[in-house]
Amino acid sequence: MFRSNRLSAAMLAVVLLAAPSSALAQRAPAPLPAAASPESVGFSAERLKRLDAAMAQVVADGRVAGISTLLARHGKVVAFNTHGQANLADQRPMQKDAIFRIYSMTKPVTGVAMMILFEEGRWRLDDPVSRYAPELANLMVMTGEDAQGRPILEPVAREPTMRELMSHTAGFGYGLSDERAVDRMFREKSVLGSSSLQEMVEKTATIPLLFQPGSDWSYSIAVDIQGHIVEKLSGQTLGAFMAERIFAPLKMPDTGFHVPAASAHRLAAVYVGAPEGGPLFEARELAGAPAQDFTVPPALESGGGGLVSTVSDYARFAQMIANGGQLDGVRILSPATVELMGTDMIPADALVSSNGSVGTRFNDAVGFGLDFAVVKDPRKAGSLEGQGTMSWGGAAGTWFWVDPTNDVVFVGMIQRFGGTGGPDLGTATRTLVYQALVDPAK
Repeated sequence: MFRSNRLSAAMLAVVLLAAPSSALAQRAPAPLPAAASPESVGFSAERLKRLDAAMAQVVADGRVAGISTLLARHGKVVAFNTHGQANLADQRPMQKDAIFRIYSMTKPVTGVAMMILFEEGRWRLDDPVSRYAPELANLMVMTGEDAQGRPILEPVAREPTMRELMSHTAGFGYGLSDERAVDRMFREKSVLGSSSLQEMVEKTATIPLLFQPGSDWSYSIAVDIQGHIVEKLSGQTLGAFMAERIFAPLKMPDTGFHVPAASAHRLAAVYVGAPEGGPLFEARELAGAPAQDFTVPPALESGGGGLVSTVSDYARFAQMIANGGQLDGVRILSPATVELMGTDMIPADALVSSNGSVGTRFNDAVGFGLDFAVVKDPRKAGSLEGQGTMSWGGAAGTWFWVDPTNDVVFVGMIQRFGGTGGPDLGTATRTLVYQALVDPAK
């Protein structure tokens, strides 16, 4: 189950290098249809007031500038509310069509792109990654440092597989902090600041793995590598493939790798809280790295963190997952493929106490599938959601989940780095949503 990101200043600096591209269509959002009433789909309207009140309080407490949340059941919107401002400087109210930087919520979208190609027989789960990215053959693993601080390396026992690439068990680093030598190498080589996905893979190939493939779990650059593989297998840019095979069919006009000029006024400002508390300030520069200009197409379309989207758009993507791969008569994936993505892929001997980024605990109750976190036993995990819930979130505080057991979809979006200075919103909203689902049989 996803916990909101707690990013260090160093992590923020690297995240900001992954700037978005691919223009957004200039059309009104296409939300899901509205439920006749909360009660018609099993929710208590009275109890749902707790959710709305809690989100309003987050804004009133100054933890975020603005917030937008959408709850749907059986493909119908139960509640879609906004609070606060999209931009504190001009007091622009948060609107339902606001555009957000979704950062790592890009990862499940890239995963779907990969699985489209999987269904076409273009790759297999247990193929070596080097079959599709030859630069990643003959990798080394860092096992420690010698007395002079130089890395001690050993060859991989076997090549990492595509299954491991999509479940963050391949051993790649990321560079989102400087606590580990491998991640420092990612930062020193500016891997996420590469001029292309090809250059990114070439740089990654020169950096050792954190561990032997399949022996551990660590949040990694793996999904950017997946983006590179999508480009190679499809012959298209990542943005063009996503637009043609996912965004256009699902009617997601405001999702892409950059915001066109005509829509720039809808882009919510992104904030950081002062380390000592106090008011929010706009994240124009973080740890010496300039904030990216989302109105300019980037050189590198980041499959790991480059998309922008709206709550409505992302809810349609999430509902497609909840529906077993289709929405409004348009099929993106088969039900079996979605089920595969929601199956825990972490080997039993590779369970970890923390994923190194967001405080999620992986164990026999919560695991990780193919580009999604997966809840296997929600009650044992201490949560009210349904079994098989798939989720993830983004560096600027966006979060979502898809609950196939209860046919519930939730999308929440804010724009603040480094957590909200209070209780995690992903955890809080789960409780507030499911305490209001009083008649799940409906």
